[in-house]
Amino acid sequence: MALAVLNPQVKSSLSGSAFFDRGSIEEQGTPPPLRSYLCLTIFTCFCPAYPVNIVALIFTIMSRNSYYQGDYEGSRRLGRNALYVAIASIIIGLVIIATTCIVHFTTMDF
Repeated sequence: MALAVLNPQVKSSLSGSAFFDRGSIEEQGTPPPLRSYLCLTIFTCFCPAYPVNIVALIFTIMSRNSYYQGDYEGSRRLGRNALYVAIASIIIGLVIIATTCIVHFTTMDF
């Protein structure tokens, strides 16, 4: 008897459709994949270009924070910056290592 008293608006609110808009979640889709290059920036921390390594790591952390806050475009931009700085760090590190080896082996007395 009590079910006959309920009108359709109450039924829809009890099912949750009036409070929770399911259409907006389905329209959003899945978020893009996270591209923060964390493994690469951790690897660059072993290169001898220390200030540049730290900058790449900070860009990676900022990219991950932006992604988890829902700013996917900002996350992608910061991740790309982290990639470029990490590559620059690797190149600078290789140049430092090569220069050190050249100077060391050319100044040795046999």
